[in-house]
Amino acid sequence: MHSEFQVRRRAALRWTAAAAAAAVAPAWAQASDWPNKPIKLIVPFPPGGPADVMGRLVAQVLGTALKATVVVENKAGAGGNLGTEQMAKAAPDGYTLGLSAISSLAIAPTLQPKLGYSVERDLLPISLVGVARGALVAHPSAPFNDLKGLIAYAKANPGKLAYGSSGVGTSNHLQGEYLAMRAGIELLHIPYKGTAPLAQDLLGGAIPMAFESSLVTAGPNVQTGKLKAIAITAHGRAPLLPQVPTMEEQGVTPFDMPTWFGVVAPAGLPRAIATQLERVLGEGLKTPAIQERFAAIGADPRPGTSAAFASYIREETQRYAKIIQQAKVTLD
Repeated sequence: MHSEFQVRRRAALRWTAAAAAAAVAPAWAQASDWPNKPIKLIVPFPPGGPADVMGRLVAQVLGTALKATVVVENKAGAGGNLGTEQMAKAAPDGYTLGLSAISSLAIAPTLQPKLGYSVERDLLPISLVGVARGALVAHPSAPFNDLKGLIAYAKANPGKLAYGSSGVGTSNHLQGEYLAMRAGIELLHIPYKGTAPLAQDLLGGAIPMAFESSLVTAGPNVQTGKLKAIAITAHGRAPLLPQVPTMEEQGVTPFDMPTWFGVVAPAGLPRAIATQLERVLGEGLKTPAIQERFAAIGADPRPGTSAAFASYIREETQRYAKIIQQAKVTLD
């Protein structure tokens, strides 16, 4: 334990030192004419999903405030890690940024020892951008309608109640592991290769339930009766499904596991540019028009400081590391 603490402390000090180095970067690196060419924003997920929509809103905010062209580049693969790695290896000149997520920033570092980047060494957190609530949903044929009924059924049938996820080590897989820990039940995890086959089997009744990261897709199916919502998986009820109580309201507490996204840059970005990006995002993401667009994808804008985002990433990494270790989750 002592050794592990020393490793984490040294890593935290390296991150702090990197931020300090950026603060005293040479004047030529903090060019006052930035930006004077298009900025690339890498979104490490496919077009069309909530992450892509959020990335384009970020691009709109930055482009308007900086009077610059901000081009979104979708670089999907490896659960978001491929695009995050590409961004981490880019020049730290302010012309390549990334919209990364919980999967690449807080889960992958524990689950994948040979990750192609180090969050603390290679990335500079700029600002948390948005937080999206998800839901535990079930097929109408499932023999329960709320969390209490689910837990009772699972205790009466240990290891037989299955739930699907979009893959081993994904956030919706770990939500199931965490529920099992908090409720003292045993669930059967069924991993799928992505969200499409998972959704097909859930709607068809091949699996009884799943944790949905996006209420944009889950909401309409709940409203039309194709699925039933059991619980919201984060603090506070979701505006898209206001009638559905949270996990915590139904007695499983603490349970706050939202999907979150934030802007990051290559380590070594001049402090002057990082500060400008932080300020622009803080102001732009709070406008009513942008907030309305976030609400439409089931998310809340949560801009903040670079330091606050760095602290949040560390806290989330530690939290998910405990879940991964206790549940003995591996990619083997």
